[in-house]
Amino acid sequence: MSKPPSRIGYAITATALSRSLLLLRQNGPGLLLVCAIAALAIGILKLLGGRGFSPMILATLFGLLLANTAGTPVWARAGAAFAARRALRLGIVLLGFQITITDILGIGVTGILILIVVVTATFLVTAWLGQLLGLDRSLSWLIAMGTAICGVAAIAATSATIRSNSKDTAYAVACITLFGSVAMFTYPLLPQLLNLSDQQYGFWIGNSVHEVAQVVAAGFQHNTAAGEIATITKLGRVLLLAPMITAIGVIAARREKVGAGTMQALPVVPWFVAGFIAAVLLNTWVLASVETRHLIGLVSTFLLAMALGAIGLDIELRRLVAAGLRPLLLGLLASLFVAAISLVAIRFWI
Repeated sequence: MSKPPSRIGYAITATALSRSLLLLRQNGPGLLLVCAIAALAIGILKLLGGRGFSPMILATLFGLLLANTAGTPVWARAGAAFAARRALRLGIVLLGFQITITDILGIGVTGILILIVVVTATFLVTAWLGQLLGLDRSLSWLIAMGTAICGVAAIAATSATIRSNSKDTAYAVACITLFGSVAMFTYPLLPQLLNLSDQQYGFWIGNSVHEVAQVVAAGFQHNTAAGEIATITKLGRVLLLAPMITAIGVIAARREKVGAGTMQALPVVPWFVAGFIAAVLLNTWVLASVETRHLIGLVSTFLLAMALGAIGLDIELRRLVAAGLRPLLLGLLASLFVAAISLVAIRFWI
């Protein structure tokens, strides 16, 4: 006969249940609100066929509008803060299931080397320009990562790693949204003027346009061949999120020392970055079906939209206005730089 559960087992179960109920009571209302914001953003974009625009951007806007009109309800703040941390990290992990190593190898050794050079140079130059403009390192790094890697998702991952405030995150999202949208509409007008082949144009789009959705829109607007090359190249940039975030984690951890003491150390490799890498490897070795990958992609998008909507709920417009135009100038210079260096590299080697 099996032994009945021990008193210790009952105590552990009761404690876990009690904590779960407490978390649900504290965070439930806020989680429902950010879920509604994410669902509204995704639903509207799907209804309007908003190709090229990310629901994460729209969710941020909805959260910001609510916070600066009716105000963020007191009962929603705990759940929104929970979503901004936990949903964000889980969404980044699931993002890894959209990429395989095989996909990236498809762009060739030259394409991979160009990606590494462009991403690294864009981050370093943008961070340096931010220092020249007198911006906080946190904001400069957020804009640099959003420009160099993959737009809002990279900003969110960087924000979680360096623990930046919601104001800096919001301003970085605004910069990436503005200049990424401009690129999405203007790049398709340029391939003939610049005498670019379909392959060169696809590489250029994938290397320099910010959001994945914007890359897909700008690439396929030219033709299918360019769109496919642009998408694969962009996924290569997304894969570089892991080493870049790890490097930023190392630098940020070393900067945590204050005075004679030391603050709580930042993790050198955040757990969600390790999870992202594991998801990529798992998706490469045990390739999921198209339907499964699509479902995971929808869940990842929803979680990231929840997180960005929650961040929007913590933003006051007057704080953004107080930051002035210098972050916007940095976003413009960074976008011009990544477009120029990508074009030069592709001209010489593709």
